[in-house]
Amino acid sequence: MPFPSVDILFAISDTGGGHRSAAVAIAAALDHASDAHLTWRIEDILRLTDVPLVRSAPNMYDQLSTRWLRLYDMTFQLTNGMRRVDLLSRLVFITARRNITRLLLETRPKVVVVTHPLVHRFVCAARRIYRLPCRVVTVVTDLVSLHASWTYPGVDLALVPTDEAYRLMQKRGMRPSKMQRTGFPVHPKFADDAGTLATARANLGLSADRFTILLTAGGVGSGRLGDLVRAMERAYPDRQLLVVTGKNRTLRDELVGEGRPANSHIFGFVQNMETLMAASDIVVTKAGPGTLMEALVMRKPVIVTEAVGMQEQGNIDFVLNYELGVFCPTAERIVGAVSDLEDPQRYAATLERLAHSVPRDGAAEIAHLVIEQMSLVRDGGPTQIRRVVSFLRRRPRIGGLRRMFRRK
Repeated sequence: MPFPSVDILFAISDTGGGHRSAAVAIAAALDHASDAHLTWRIEDILRLTDVPLVRSAPNMYDQLSTRWLRLYDMTFQLTNGMRRVDLLSRLVFITARRNITRLLLETRPKVVVVTHPLVHRFVCAARRIYRLPCRVVTVVTDLVSLHASWTYPGVDLALVPTDEAYRLMQKRGMRPSKMQRTGFPVHPKFADDAGTLATARANLGLSADRFTILLTAGGVGSGRLGDLVRAMERAYPDRQLLVVTGKNRTLRDELVGEGRPANSHIFGFVQNMETLMAASDIVVTKAGPGTLMEALVMRKPVIVTEAVGMQEQGNIDFVLNYELGVFCPTAERIVGAVSDLEDPQRYAATLERLAHSVPRDGAAEIAHLVIEQMSLVRDGGPTQIRRVVSFLRRRPRIGGLRRMFRRK
């Protein structure tokens, strides 16, 4: 069944929740900016390839980021080079060419917004070979430790969340004229949340005057979270804990089954993280950019527990360099850090730094720039579509594939 045409196609892959979350955040901002008059669609591009390990990467990510983390980091290091990424992308595109081109032909987007580093080369290759009229915008969803695959001068525009990301991409060959710092694409509901701490606690049925700590370990839900919850309950029996276990149902059932103090509240996968953050005084999280930036946008001090994968290592440095929180890799150090952050003077100083730390309107700024890109698109018309259909019936020519990643 053919897809309906859309204004914006989000090209992602579900290797971690951050890439889809970024697309959803930008889509929400586009809806707001256009009064829902723009149409959009989100597609997992890696699932369109015929390379088994690449096609199954979305299903394997949870295992790679937990049990097979060393393999994940080794793969990061081995592929972290511009020439290596270009070569691997050529090989994968040979198998994905027809499916990706067919998707672009059937949806006919004016702009393709890419939120995954392994995808924009495929989209630009299909556009170049078949002369498709769409624009391609990359939205970088890592803060500091960017893999080389994020940098590809063939896109029309690259939007980056931090100065660190901007400098690294420029060093790797991205022209400043094709880059802009916008802030991270956090869903507008975090930035627009007008509820006070007291209101959020009332909505959640929480005690209004207890110091409240939000504990989360990302969408996968690390097993270490259980040990941390128990340590916090022992050290701070009078504090209020909000524990989000994400997709880890086993951990949630274990924590609930043990019987928790009245001040501990256990949640699974949630859709109201903005309310939980609004009700909290401190957010304890791993170094994943999504949850981390949501907390910073809501001006909440953070305690970072760990980096899952080499791409998250720089996020710890980001928090420490700007003094937006602390890094504590053990439960004992986290317990001590909570005590330090509770000090009124230190807490107030941290809030002051948070007020000027990161842009709150990253998604809105990105949506504005995407709409600007739409105005630059020239319609290919029926002749162009017939030409693409005829190309789809042919076998790929290796000579053409060699030129498909030629940089502009």
